[in-house]
Amino acid sequence: MAKLAVTTLTSVAALACLVLLGKLSGHLLLIPPMAASMALVAAAPHLPLSQPRSVIGGQVVSALLGVGTGLVSHSFWAAAVAGSLAIGATLWLRMPHSPAAATAVIGTMATTGQVSFVVCSGIAACILVGFGIVGSRLRGATYPTYWF
Repeated sequence: MAKLAVTTLTSVAALACLVLLGKLSGHLLLIPPMAASMALVAAAPHLPLSQPRSVIGGQVVSALLGVGTGLVSHSFWAAAVAGSLAIGATLWLRMPHSPAAATAVIGTMATTGQVSFVVCSGIAACILVGFGIVGSRLRGATYPTYWF
C-alpha cells in the first residue's frame, strides 16, 4: 500500500508541475498527453515505452513533427497525419511512446508559440522522468531500466 501511495503522490507532484509549466507557457493542452506519459512511467516503469529515451525523445520528436505539419496546415486532417508520422518516426528512431502521438496532434493545431511548444514538451517530459526516478527510489525500485 505504501508503494501505491508513493506512486500516486509522485504522479500528483509531477502533474502539478506540468500544470504550472502549462500556465506559465500558455501550453495547457500539453497536460493530457503528458498525463498519459506519467501513467506509463509510474505504473509500468519497466516497459520500453516508459524509458527516458522514449518519453523524452518521443515527446520532442512528436512535438517537432506536429509543429512542422502545422506549418503546412492546421486542419484536422493534417493533425491526423502528424499523429501518424509521430508513430512511424518514433518507431523508426527506436523511441516509441504512444502518448506522444497526441502531442503531435496538438502541435499541429498550434497557431502561435510553436517553438515554446516544442521546448515545453521537452521540459515536461524531463519533469516526468525526474519524478519517475524519485518515485522509484522512494519505492525501492529501479527506474529507468536503461537510458539509451
